[in-house]
Amino acid sequence: MWSAEPVVSVVAPPGYGKTTLLTQWAERLGPRVAWASCERSDNDPVTLWDHLLTALDQVEPVPPDCRVLVAAIGGGVSAVPRLVTSLSRLEGPVLLVLDHVEVITSPHSLASIAELAMRLPLHWRLAIASRDTVPLPLARMRVERRVLEVGVSDLAMATGEATALLRHTGAHVPAEQIGELVERTEGWPAGLYLAALAIESGMPAQGFTFTGEDRFVEDYLRSELLTHLSSIEVRFLVRTSILDSMCGSLCDALLDVTSSARMLRGLEQHNLLVIPLDRRAEWFRYHHLFRELLQAELRRSTPELVEELHLRAAQWYEDNGRPEAAIDHAAAAGDFVRVARIVLDVMQPVWAGGRVETVHAWMELFESRTSVPHYAAVAAHGALIFALLGRVREVERWVGLAESAPVGGVLPDGNTEAATLAYLRVNLCREGSEQLRVDAELALEGMTQSSPYRATMLHSLALSWLLEGDVARADELFIDAYDLAIGLDSRPLAALILAEQSLVATARGNQSEADTLLKQAVGIVETGHLGAYWSSALVFAASARAAVHRGEMREARRLVQRAASLRPLLTYTLPVVSVQALLELAHAYLGLTDPSGALAVLEQAEAILRHRRRLGVLPDQVRRLRERLDQITDAAPIGTSSLTTAELRLLPLLPTHLSFREIAGQLYISPHTVKTQVTSIYRKLGVSSRSEAVELLAELNRR
Repeated sequence: MWSAEPVVSVVAPPGYGKTTLLTQWAERLGPRVAWASCERSDNDPVTLWDHLLTALDQVEPVPPDCRVLVAAIGGGVSAVPRLVTSLSRLEGPVLLVLDHVEVITSPHSLASIAELAMRLPLHWRLAIASRDTVPLPLARMRVERRVLEVGVSDLAMATGEATALLRHTGAHVPAEQIGELVERTEGWPAGLYLAALAIESGMPAQGFTFTGEDRFVEDYLRSELLTHLSSIEVRFLVRTSILDSMCGSLCDALLDVTSSARMLRGLEQHNLLVIPLDRRAEWFRYHHLFRELLQAELRRSTPELVEELHLRAAQWYEDNGRPEAAIDHAAAAGDFVRVARIVLDVMQPVWAGGRVETVHAWMELFESRTSVPHYAAVAAHGALIFALLGRVREVERWVGLAESAPVGGVLPDGNTEAATLAYLRVNLCREGSEQLRVDAELALEGMTQSSPYRATMLHSLALSWLLEGDVARADELFIDAYDLAIGLDSRPLAALILAEQSLVATARGNQSEADTLLKQAVGIVETGHLGAYWSSALVFAASARAAVHRGEMREARRLVQRAASLRPLLTYTLPVVSVQALLELAHAYLGLTDPSGALAVLEQAEAILRHRRRLGVLPDQVRRLRERLDQITDAAPIGTSSLTTAELRLLPLLPTHLSFREIAGQLYISPHTVKTQVTSIYRKLGVSSRSEAVELLAELNRR
């Protein structure tokens, strides 16, 4: 019988049968079991949720909006409540199994798992197996009787269970000696299994000793298991242990042979802890404990081969269209020239897919390796990705590293490294509109005709003229930039350019044309699920102001809310469009008679201008709006519209299970700062507790 508790935690060292236990439980529950065996890539919460949704899809097709939500806003803890609401539409009970959770160390992924455990849909069950403490708020869950905990004492085998195991393996052990064997192995199932194999191979049961240390297993591996295999089989097992999973052609490339597929099937049939991963028996993995032992043998016997094996694996994965696995093996081999080349090629699409933490992990590989070729370009692109995420401190760090590294030569994509640095300077816009134009032209000179970054530079050239008030020249370049963005299928940029063109149309007094352009821009954003992108802030804000102008106040409020949710992304690291969006949003708030919202937004724009003073006509536009606002109100800011960007970042975490200290960890700020921001949020929302704030936010979201 399955427990009444919705969550089952199974925690024990390797070899205690955690996976076997969960498998047996799952078999009792029938077909509605979704099984996910965690991998290192699941340290990115987007990858983790893609993994979970794929597993759930095998039970019943998950609602399409789940994947849309993950792609749009990521799989972090703040997305879990909406994901669970959507998953609640699945029919009937579901058991979701997460195995090998110990490989997940990312606080963002761990918090996401814990939030899922706290919000399971009715009649769902979640089973988690890990070598380490599971990422759950156990104290709270124990009090609420929401968790069943299974540990070593529950999994260790007694004499009766050991007898059944030994008989199953064919080992003949006298009954009077089984109890002694259980005592020596401390009931460790893996130890008993290895003992059975040793006894079956001729070792007397009374001569079998166990100290509970890894050395026992290593000694057994070398003296009993490996010595009963051919040298070819031993070589195969030990050298392929660097792989997380394997197929015939991968192992062939690794070992320079042609018979690996047959070898894998033979080892699996001989019960050598080789586990098939698909029904066609093409992909396999080693039992985790067995793999660790083989890796220890590899390091002991032939440590000089480890680097070469990883290099061969990296080459195979790159040749077979699996760049992320290639990056892992190249990094393990210390081949950071290859790592840089692959990362430059895939970091943009991986980031665009929402997998920010994956890109962040790649960037960290390079922090102390400034001599690697193309380092400056990697750092520059990383800085821009963090700029689009509003992570100012990361931007400053990587800009400094990019600008301090040697620059020269041509990148693998054909662009020059100098062009990439110019591209970075354009987006930062630290020296005003004239230098922006110079850098944009320099970047275009060093880019290939097929470079996806050319459209961004044409857009930036147009902005340089718009900042100087030359609307006609800006409009011509916006048209060229839009055509190129469409040709490159860069939908976020295409929508942004349409919004820029609407500003030009409005400046010329052609509001009808502006409305048409904005309708097209919003359509691109909505159909492409781009609502969480930095570039969409101007689309929503300009559309909200236009809706106010048409008297469509309900639509204006909806669009204002969409734009306001992106305010944390609007920083001085991408100053021009950020100030443009904030100006449009402030005008929209004024049109909705919300001066507090306009004030909060205007103060954010002014803060950007303190870092970037030379932004052409924008400072004057901000000043004139400030003068207008000062004449309207001097009231204290109230309501969600008046929240600061820091408060807006914190707001989605309030409904989660996270404590304020844990929220501080998620946001990389101090607990004292969280307390200060929460107090301010309560005051502006007119509430006195977290529960009241969560209730009010839920009501506002339903409107």
